[in-house]
Amino acid sequence: MMVSPGNPLKPARGMAPFEKRLASARAWTDGVRVIATDIEARLGTRFTVDTLAALHRRFPNTRFVLLIGADNLIQLPRWKHWRRIARAVPIAVLPRPGQSRRALASRGAQVLARHRRRPGALLADRSRTGHAGWAWVPALEHPASATAIRAAGGVLV
Repeated sequence: MMVSPGNPLKPARGMAPFEKRLASARAWTDGVRVIATDIEARLGTRFTVDTLAALHRRFPNTRFVLLIGADNLIQLPRWKHWRRIARAVPIAVLPRPGQSRRALASRGAQVLARHRRRPGALLADRSRTGHAGWAWVPALEHPASATAIRAAGGVLV
């Protein structure tokens, strides 16, 4: 779980300090199967495309999957070099309350529709298409929103 030093598409105002968000993420993870890391801050990257390129250079034998929420699938076309990201790394999309239908009808989902796979096939060989692919991961939707957590004085990852 990468804790970002700052999302370029979100205002910094209202966001908890990075150290506090990192500590919160570490409290939620088990440190074995899921590790919260500050690697993006250490790499000095702010954009996903740059972070992924740096990670691939640093860990050339590792297969990465980009895990995003449905809300991020909606805004994916606003990301720097989003099509390059989608070609380079499999994307697993988790449902979000009130966002799932919009996400599946979004421009990002439409553009990438022919590369959609079943979740179990996401890491399959992509030599046929040359595209990493993406999958909708069926999961329970958690009702907590970032806005509500911030308003209650909680910490966000």
